[in-house]
Amino acid sequence: MKKIVLTGFEPFGGSDINPSILACNEFANKNIGGYEFSIHEIPLRFNEIGSIISKIIDEDSPKIIICTGQSPRSAISLERVAINLADVTKSAYNCGAKPSNAILEENGADGYFSTLPIRDIFDELVKNKIPVEISNSAGTYGCNQIFYHLMYLLNLKKYKIPAGFVHVPSLPEQVVGRVVAGRAVPSMSLDLIVKALKIIIETTITKLNKS
Repeated sequence: MKKIVLTGFEPFGGSDINPSILACNEFANKNIGGYEFSIHEIPLRFNEIGSIISKIIDEDSPKIIICTGQSPRSAISLERVAINLADVTKSAYNCGAKPSNAILEENGADGYFSTLPIRDIFDELVKNKIPVEISNSAGTYGCNQIFYHLMYLLNLKKYKIPAGFVHVPSLPEQVVGRVVAGRAVPSMSLDLIVKALKIIIETTITKLNKS
């Protein structure tokens, strides 16, 4: 059976939930287009993320990899590029690490582009009236880190498979009463996030089957 890897992060920042892994878990024991799913919750621990995604790639031998994480944005964010940098100032990893201007892979390129069909995905999400954007920055925290390690390893191993990273908004219950710069923090329901992820998966499968 062909396999799709989905990853989401563990809760962080004082929250006891993370919509990225909750959305991924909705695909457990499901089959879409002849693909089954391998779902992994990633610990937000700076020194562990790289080795974890490497092990997942080696053990699962997936045909598609979609990593996800939570952001304070108002839309599904299709990340275009990962950069070779970790720099944390306002928060910390769950292990307490606060890397500053740290290179993620000494022998890696400055950046790697997503190989997901993000333009096709964008169009399908718009067609389904789901808020979406193509983002040119995944930040310099855990989300960019797993995205970068993922693309670096695939490039190193010469695996030509669709892979990339998607940011999802917070859940409504996570942002009740939260205001930043005088504005309420945006959110999206889990049902809509799951619907978006299903479209992302289906669009990627369709593109891969045509290649």
